[in-house]
Amino acid sequence: MNPEKKKPRKFDRNLIVIGAGAGGLVSAYIAAAVKAKVTLIEKHKMGGDCLNTGCVPSKALIRSARFLAQARRAREFGFDAAPVEFDFARIMQRVQSVIEKVEPHDSVERYTSLGVDVIEGEARVRSPFEVEVNGRTLTARHIIIATGARPFVPAIPGLDELDYLTSDTVWQLRTLPKRLLVLGGGPIGCELAQSFARFGADAGSKVIMVQRGARLMNREDENVSTLIAGQFEREGIELRLNHAAEAFRQEGARKYLVAEHQGRTIEIEFDQVLLALGRSANVSGFGLEELGVKLSSRKTIEVNEFLQTNYPNIYACGDVAGPYQFTHTAAHQAWYASVNALFSPFKKFRVDYSVIPFATFTDPEVARVGLNEREAKAQGMAYEVTHYGLDDLDRAIADGETQGFIKVLTAPGKDKILGVTIAGEHAGDLIAEFVMAMRHGLGLNKILATIHIYPTWMEANKFAAGNWKKAHAPTKLLQWVERFHGWRRG
Repeated sequence: MNPEKKKPRKFDRNLIVIGAGAGGLVSAYIAAAVKAKVTLIEKHKMGGDCLNTGCVPSKALIRSARFLAQARRAREFGFDAAPVEFDFARIMQRVQSVIEKVEPHDSVERYTSLGVDVIEGEARVRSPFEVEVNGRTLTARHIIIATGARPFVPAIPGLDELDYLTSDTVWQLRTLPKRLLVLGGGPIGCELAQSFARFGADAGSKVIMVQRGARLMNREDENVSTLIAGQFEREGIELRLNHAAEAFRQEGARKYLVAEHQGRTIEIEFDQVLLALGRSANVSGFGLEELGVKLSSRKTIEVNEFLQTNYPNIYACGDVAGPYQFTHTAAHQAWYASVNALFSPFKKFRVDYSVIPFATFTDPEVARVGLNEREAKAQGMAYEVTHYGLDDLDRAIADGETQGFIKVLTAPGKDKILGVTIAGEHAGDLIAEFVMAMRHGLGLNKILATIHIYPTWMEANKFAAGNWKKAHAPTKLLQWVERFHGWRRG
């Protein structure tokens, strides 16, 4: 490795992209679209985590689990019963079939047809301008690192002796664990815990969630955590909050988690453990250490506002760069990384994180864009809150899905939207109107003035805007208008 190696006089290509997850795929797509010569290198599977072990399989599993949960509510919808028989192995086979149906979107064949040179192999960065793969050394004016992240595995004594599961390996299961212990109460843990609990409800299988903190989904406001925790408890999930994992131990075939809870040592017996404690960026093993590429305090690649590393011609995007670990933010960053790489120094764009939406696909769903109350208070920002309960929405009543709310934060006395949290049915879809509004500087008055079809879930957004309007009615003007109408009555 020679970091000081001089820039070659000529390059094989304009851009090399390492990693074919969301960030890498979009980077390569954009480069090919603007007629640059680009090589995309992937050592494992095209599509990265999202396609193979993340978004796609988890949503397929959630869909099957949701169908089962709705069948159990048959009487709510006027049926005597709706018994459902299932084989968990077939459920997991369906998950794989969904992955196979989506695979062509991210395939080597598709990207080759788009003009991308795709190489399947293990990349190694040899210099700021050279990447070695399959015994070949390729040169490029710019490199984009998009190597993603992997499940975080903590250094808990006894864990290495267990055949533990992560969000990468849980898809290998074909039999429901008798007692599944889910370690972690964030989005991944919550989604998978609820799905497994729903499959296990009639099969004698139990889910135990262990969370170090006092509540689930602790980045959300407390009323969101309370809503989700209440639903989980109704579905039979055993919540162990304020439990700090200290060790795992085995006695023959029996397995235990040793945890600290309110100063006491607690033992929790389980059969299988699923780790859901976040993700670690993939920054080692392919030459970055030797090159001296700097890392942030979060152990992601440190990038500037243009997504450049400390080597100006090497960029990073997606989970490996952070600060967000969502497929859509990886794609968002990829635009900036690829355009900046291909067109600098003529034009460079600062990455825009001003409006980043995300969702957790529990039932009820939770979606958010911008600030919530917890963050606004932490930043010392003045705000007003407008609340709309979904139990007031006609479509929610008709669908029997009245749990949840829309909460909008606005600037004091103004309709400018600072952030929105939606908890309830279709939250991940409902949030889109607020994302559009915030992105283009539209306030609640514009949403209120927009026609929404009746009866739809989208009306909830308009009613939330209406609640804001009621709270900001022009009192003096209305008093004058009241006198005016009295005068007209004679």
